[in-house]
Amino acid sequence: MASVAVNQVGYLPSGPKRATVVTDALEPLPWQLTDGDGRVVATGTTEPRGTDASSGQNVHTIDFGIHHETGTGYALTADGATSRPFTIGAGLYRPLLTDAMKFFYCQRSGIEIRDELRPGYGRPAGHLSDSDVPCAPDAGDYRLDVRGGWYDAGDQGKYVVNAGITVWQLLHAFEHRGGVDDLALDIPESGNGIPDLLNEVRWELDFLLRMQAPDGMAHHKMHDSEWIGLPTLPHLNPRPRVLRPVSTAATLNLAAVAAQGARIFRKYDADYADLLLAAARTAYTAAETNPIRYAPVDDATGGGPYDDDDVRDEFYWAAAELYLTTAEQQYADAVLASPLHTADVFGPYAFDWAATAAAARLDLALTPSELPGRDDVRASVIAGADRYLAVQRAHPYAVAYAPPGNQWDWGSNSMVLNNLVVLAVAHDLTGEARYRDGVLEGLDYILGRNALNLSYVTGYGTDFAKNQHSRWYAHQLDPSLPHPPKGTLAGGPNSGLQDELAQARLAGCVGQFCYLDDIESWSTNELTINWNAPLVWVAAFAAESNS
Repeated sequence: MASVAVNQVGYLPSGPKRATVVTDALEPLPWQLTDGDGRVVATGTTEPRGTDASSGQNVHTIDFGIHHETGTGYALTADGATSRPFTIGAGLYRPLLTDAMKFFYCQRSGIEIRDELRPGYGRPAGHLSDSDVPCAPDAGDYRLDVRGGWYDAGDQGKYVVNAGITVWQLLHAFEHRGGVDDLALDIPESGNGIPDLLNEVRWELDFLLRMQAPDGMAHHKMHDSEWIGLPTLPHLNPRPRVLRPVSTAATLNLAAVAAQGARIFRKYDADYADLLLAAARTAYTAAETNPIRYAPVDDATGGGPYDDDDVRDEFYWAAAELYLTTAEQQYADAVLASPLHTADVFGPYAFDWAATAAAARLDLALTPSELPGRDDVRASVIAGADRYLAVQRAHPYAVAYAPPGNQWDWGSNSMVLNNLVVLAVAHDLTGEARYRDGVLEGLDYILGRNALNLSYVTGYGTDFAKNQHSRWYAHQLDPSLPHPPKGTLAGGPNSGLQDELAQARLAGCVGQFCYLDDIESWSTNELTINWNAPLVWVAAFAAESNS
């Protein structure tokens, strides 16, 4: 049965406008575009693309970029199938940017979530006892105040390495994207003279500072002593909390984002910037002294392990951020001496919590400095972007992500978005429209132009994910609880199928079809802070691209 997949939110008047048709036809087909009144406003023929490896479908492409008139209720028809309705308009992505960023307030730990600020999401403060948490027997013989921060994902743990890449990406958006410094997020700190995005990120930075141990290292994570079931609201969670051991990776994450935060907060709060920079320096020195303290893969009771036994990328990243903030020679030397500085760091996906070298590369390319060889750094980003653009152009759904063996990664939606970040930075560096168009068309996949005809962002599109794995946005299990907030990104197709429900329902799935919008499918449908962060970043770029 034929279908027409579109960006269900819509298309910018001056941006690319394409859709994907699933059909048995092998020859070009006629298509038509109708407006909100049902009038035919454009016609053409499809481009056959053959079998799409990521879905196993026979597909065609519709290119309706000739139509620039704005309006709502547009629809495409081909081979007897009609798309979901969509808009053509200039202001599509500012609301998505705002909602994607508002997500983080609802993830806060240690503070009441006020219902008048988030109607339907109010709840008492969770885990106030995090102000006095003991170390596990293998982690030390002291207690720390590690209150605050964001709950990491669908569980109620707090993980330094996932916090690190999330904070980096949000601060990177603030430093290098327009239109995020005046976001109105309706949070308790709004109106204090500091941009709301920085206010929200500070909630997490403060937590990261508290995770620094007396010796300067950072604890890898803290969470429940045992897994808690669904649904459980944070303030009703009875499990005791525990600090897990320090790790080199966590310590370098702290060094990187505290240094970056010091650079960005300097304009708004010099004392806080000084505090962050001091913590960053201490952490970096501690990591140099303890370079192989790895988080074990089997530390998975009550919280995810976030194991990582290669921290060369974290050393490179932390040195880069410290150099960009201080301009000191010791950090420049560390950057230039890193084997990753001249390596190709843009693999099938650009970066995530366990692969941070590209984060360093992007900041070194964009942030002004006197680092020798900066032209080569910029050229490497453009080369990475060219590779992702080639992947996207070859893909019938215009996805700038092609994992080896068509084995889609856990959190694949975030990897798609992070690859789009590289395209956007290449646009910043070159001004070339092809990179901008690549970002915009890549966002189509997230918002409905995919094999499932599903927007992966709650509240955006006609058909959207709304049962992401969470212990408190658990409407599927308890109708008195809400769905995730509008603007929440689902993890997306994951060929690994690590949860039992996915294994039972999706055995033998191909690529894009390895997804369930079910709260029990934690391997395909979780929500996490580090998946919403690239949604914020890319939505900010798209919101800038109206003209």
